[in-house]
Amino acid sequence: MKLDLSIIFNAKTFSMLAEAYGWTLFITFFALIIGIILGTLLAVFRVIPQTNIVAKVLNKFAGAYVSVFRGTPLMVQLFIFSFVIFARVVLVNSTISAYLIAVIGFGLNSAAYVSEIIRAGILSIDKGQMEAGRALGLSYGKTMWNVILPQAAKNIIPPLGNEAISLVKETSVALIIGVNEFFTAIKMITASTYNVLTPYLFAAVVYYVTVAIMSFGLSKIEKRLRRSDAR
Repeated sequence: MKLDLSIIFNAKTFSMLAEAYGWTLFITFFALIIGIILGTLLAVFRVIPQTNIVAKVLNKFAGAYVSVFRGTPLMVQLFIFSFVIFARVVLVNSTISAYLIAVIGFGLNSAAYVSEIIRAGILSIDKGQMEAGRALGLSYGKTMWNVILPQAAKNIIPPLGNEAISLVKETSVALIIGVNEFFTAIKMITASTYNVLTPYLFAAVVYYVTVAIMSFGLSKIEKRLRRSDAR
């Protein structure tokens, strides 16, 4: 098996790979948005004082959600979303639905991990901060939003960046529900050219460069946060 770059760097193939790579970034971005929003809610549900039945129900729901999504394989979750929960939607418009289901599936899965990241960040803040906010007349929600979460963000952002990096690589699983993301395109090229070395080596380089850029941006954010701490 020899390295043949012409397999990759021709107009048709490269255009297909660029489009597929765009879908990979699309799924990653919007899945992460869902994960952060839902994960924040789940984290808050797990740390709020259980002073009434509503708080207890929300706490149990959040705990069960995290347990189920972290305890089952992502591939199985995508299968269930695609062929059970959203089966009728897929039959109506399989192309559009596959990408939407991928975003939803990855987003809901990511939320379970993001919630634990945010919960750990919240718990790292001294309890006196919440007591001080409440003593000033702020509600629990306003204290959490205006006092606790901004401070916790400094501890949350680094592991949240790692979750984003993992999400980029995990999108390759989306091929099982018919999503033409980057790794799916690579497999198609491999199957049509019977050349394994070139497409997979190119995929490794692209994923590495993507992760390197994200890691660089994350390190810049961490340095800025450390400078703000120094002040």
